[in-house]
Amino acid sequence: MSIVLDGSNGVTFPNGSNPQAAPSKVLQVINATYSTQTSTVSASYVTTGLTATITPLFSTSKILIFVQDAVQNSSSTNGCIFTVFRGTTSGTDLGTSGQGFGNYSTGSGGALYSIYNISIIDSPATTSATTYTFAMLARVGTSAVAQSGGAISNMILMEIAA
Repeated sequence: MSIVLDGSNGVTFPNGSNPQAAPSKVLQVINATYSTQTSTVSASYVTTGLTATITPLFSTSKILIFVQDAVQNSSSTNGCIFTVFRGTTSGTDLGTSGQGFGNYSTGSGGALYSIYNISIIDSPATTSATTYTFAMLARVGTSAVAQSGGAISNMILMEIAA
């Protein structure tokens, strides 16, 4: 088995000769939970309190992100939006610009409570510690709630060799 020492990438294993650094292998898993109910009426993104940090082993790695949270919107047809940021809420929005991962609304004016799931792949292109933040905003006339009723939210970060 051959290895390559490189000042920017550290130790690499060409051609996937090491099963731990071969493409598509999971290199590490980080899990974070949060259970304090958080709400907002802000039309700008605010954190739900759920964050997780990972330090990729390789700058070429992909980060597979899973978020699960018990969310709620108030009695409104306008709904709310949830998304994931690389960094804080002033960082990179990994959802669709301005729409996060969809408008969470009943469309009929009643309150909506549900388990909200997001899965996304990110390419941070760094070996520095990288934080991911689950965030929310409320449309006019509604409120957004995360960790509804104190339910436990969960974020899993998986580094995938690429």
